[in-house]
Amino acid sequence: MIAAREGRETEVAETTPTGTTVAEVMAELAELEGPRARKVNEKHGDDHGVNLGKLRALAKRLKTQQELAHQLWDTDDTAARLLAIRVCRPRAYGRDELDAMARTARTPKLHDWLVNYVVKKNPHSEELRLAWSADPDPVVTSAGWALTTERVAKKPESLDLAGLLDVIETEMSNAPDRLQWAMNHCLAQIGIEHAEYRTRAIDIGERLHALKGYPTPPGCTSPFAPVWITEMVRRQHAMQEGR
Repeated sequence: MIAAREGRETEVAETTPTGTTVAEVMAELAELEGPRARKVNEKHGDDHGVNLGKLRALAKRLKTQQELAHQLWDTDDTAARLLAIRVCRPRAYGRDELDAMARTARTPKLHDWLVNYVVKKNPHSEELRLAWSADPDPVVTSAGWALTTERVAKKPESLDLAGLLDVIETEMSNAPDRLQWAMNHCLAQIGIEHAEYRTRAIDIGERLHALKGYPTPPGCTSPFAPVWITEMVRRQHAMQEGR
């Protein structure tokens, strides 16, 4: 970064208002790198070796620093970008800035955190949902579906749920992995939250078989929509009966 002082251009270290430099943070992230974490992360499609629990702890210590978040994102390093998401102010980003960020957030965890921790909390989220849902890039489109799933659960007013099921029924089987996962989540959410569409959502899942054989750890619910819907509805009923 170039800063002008007393009529002269002087090169200075990139420093946030709190005095934390990007170099210091990057050095700390490098110290957190480990082969075991990298192996686990790479198994899930991510390209860094930082344990996410330790990354969250670092973010908690740094607290919110929007300028630092910008600088970390600009490094193009996945671990640094994940940290940027945890120290940023989600509402501070403009619509075009978030759009550009979504198009470069290619690894699964980075994409997921950007959508869930930043875009969903930003005032441009609905505008981006509409734009991304029709985007030709399937990774960007999956972000649009993730935002739609959020609305299905929390603000379904004005959503065409039957129309969403039509699109899922027609397109989910042949969708790329990440987009298929996002559409499947939306399918399950419609079935869980909206009883009038539950039978159809389960039927679509049964016929399309999306994620039916997905490995599921013991104690976790399968992402196969019919199983997911049935189990979550069962839990809802159990909670209501326990009141």
